[in-house]
Amino acid sequence: MVDLHDATGERPATADTYAGGELLAEVTRSGFVEGYHRGSVVVLSATGEAVAAAGDVTAPVFPRSSNKPFQATGMLRAGLAPAEPAQLALAAASHHGEPMHIDLARSMLRGAGLTEEALACPPDLPLSESARRDVLLAGGDRERIYMNCSGKHTGMLLTCVAAGWPTEGYHRPDHPLQKHLRSVLEEVVGESVAAVGVDGCGAPVLAISLYALASGFLRVVRAEPGTGERAVADAMRQYPELVSGTGADDARLMRGIPGILAKGGAEGVLAVAVPGVGAVAMKIDDGNRRARYPVLASALRRLGVDAPVLAELAADADGVVQRGRGEPVGTVRAIW
Repeated sequence: MVDLHDATGERPATADTYAGGELLAEVTRSGFVEGYHRGSVVVLSATGEAVAAAGDVTAPVFPRSSNKPFQATGMLRAGLAPAEPAQLALAAASHHGEPMHIDLARSMLRGAGLTEEALACPPDLPLSESARRDVLLAGGDRERIYMNCSGKHTGMLLTCVAAGWPTEGYHRPDHPLQKHLRSVLEEVVGESVAAVGVDGCGAPVLAISLYALASGFLRVVRAEPGTGERAVADAMRQYPELVSGTGADDARLMRGIPGILAKGGAEGVLAVAVPGVGAVAMKIDDGNRRARYPVLASALRRLGVDAPVLAELAADADGVVQRGRGEPVGTVRAIW
């Protein structure tokens, strides 16, 4: 086990500033190492003990969209009552803007008597290349509903309606919704929020340590049936394509490893948990996605988890395999 505690036996208080990570992966081309990725990663056992760690895992980082399972849990506790798990999965999603995502978000808004104008997320085009092409070919343009966090924002709006809170300004940190979501997140991860920022979608992003992020994911997958945490985990695992998109990394991971809960975030963040096995949380310091899955495969092997999907994701991530005349000439591989 890795000792993340001080001489008193307590985990050190969260530092104010993330110190940065260690070398986790190297980039090779034609047998030559041409670059490295640094970052931090923590691996927890099924009981929450640190099995392995590298870099700074006790200082705060912005988990970005990896916080969404905790936010969705808070929505449920405040009265969000989705008619089916698919709606809850979308509330925890970074969706790719495919028709299945957009149609569901629109139906949820209509059911609550709301329009897309109520969304506070910025207008955007779908993340999915095919969906983005279809929108542009049809003469469409950026819309709030296409933004990858519109499912989360829809869930937030529906929560305000259910709780009797104003929908105006629901995305601001001082709104009753956001105060409630912060409180629930702190409870689930077992750590106080160190900083509050503005996420890419305009809603608050709450800084916690990677240790707390992994601990929170572990608590979500270990939760008893009937709890909000368990409902969120079950919905995300039942509808992984709604959480991300067709063929997307998170969906492939949740389809490829039974029981795993996975949620990536911007700036190189990724968190996963497997009930009865453990959890992993990481941040790649340069924000590049391509090192996440080689490092994840290394981390999960320490928990006795291996699956073909891990090697597939490591090979398919952006820039992992550089091709010369169609032939692989390089890779990104974990050195931790």
